[in-house]
Amino acid sequence: MENPKILEKQVLTVAKAFEDKIDEEIAVLDRLDLDDLEALRERRLQQMKKMAEKRSRWIALGHGEYSEIGSEKDFFSVVKASERVVCHFYRENWPCKVMDKHMSILAKQHIETRFVKLHAEKSPFLAERLKIVVLPTLALIKNAKVDDYVVGFDELGGTDEFSTEELEERLAKAQVIFFEGESSVNASKSGKQTRSVRQSTDNDSSDSD
Repeated sequence: MENPKILEKQVLTVAKAFEDKIDEEIAVLDRLDLDDLEALRERRLQQMKKMAEKRSRWIALGHGEYSEIGSEKDFFSVVKASERVVCHFYRENWPCKVMDKHMSILAKQHIETRFVKLHAEKSPFLAERLKIVVLPTLALIKNAKVDDYVVGFDELGGTDEFSTEELEERLAKAQVIFFEGESSVNASKSGKQTRSVRQSTDNDSSDSD
């Protein structure tokens, strides 16, 4: 067990650093005149207004939920309308259902990105054009162009027991979602342990045709 005095010293050190940070910010504000403060306030209000407008536009486009695209034609409309899209090419199997679960969670957490799914076997033109062979495959699309892929579960630990956070970090690496520091999934669960889907009885975590 850690020495109480050492722990107290660590707490005081953190508190002192926090106080110093606040003092520094107060000092900066003290050096500003009323015009500077008003300019800062106005700039902040404009930023908030732009973000609110973005959120409204994203929601109108279907962001914030995980939905299925009805046809190949609709796919092109979706990727042209949204700057960032994650499209799950799927079939009716267990690995794709696992991916569905994680996609549904992330769609709610990352409203800046559109999360959709498309049945690969009913979309032969797109599947061939994008060279979709292994299912599930996520096409990571930015500015109407496929920028990257997540093929099967190989990059997610090679098992269907991967966490939503692992997928979130992979998407962030491709810059198809916004991600800073702590996982937004962890934050939303307020410290609750991440649940993973049960492992498939099949040794293969992905399905190939």
